[in-house]
Amino acid sequence: METMLVNKIKNGIVIDHIKAGFGVQLYRYLGLDKADFTVALITNAASEEMGKKDILKIQDKDKNDVDFDVLGLIDPNCTVNIIVGGKIVEKRKLRLPEKVEDVILCKNPRCITSTEKVIPHVFHLHDADEKEYACGYCEEVVKCSEVAAWMR
Repeated sequence: METMLVNKIKNGIVIDHIKAGFGVQLYRYLGLDKADFTVALITNAASEEMGKKDILKIQDKDKNDVDFDVLGLIDPNCTVNIIVGGKIVEKRKLRLPEKVEDVILCKNPRCITSTEKVIPHVFHLHDADEKEYACGYCEEVVKCSEVAAWMR
């Protein structure tokens, strides 16, 4: 198998160990399709520990511009590397956030968030082992595997 080379970035963020197939979802969530800076999305890269993985390399993106909780919600197993001067200066292992606000839409038609559009959509981690979140108002439970369909 031939290896594809993707240049190192000098300053920015590398999101690694993304579950294969989730890279496009992260790419869209981060709005990288509208970016005016260099972005590399690598899908199905070989990985010894995962088999296959996706990788996002984002040149000149500041870590303060990224919601790490949402990245942890989409794929809690990915790693975020902050690159400065061509070197990793910070490495973050993501996890499921305890609370997310205005990310997931409640699918319960009787929830107050369905009629009151100004109320924030708040979800709390309900069961970490099952990767489930519960609506803060009606307690409707959503699995992380379903989150993509209910994201704002």
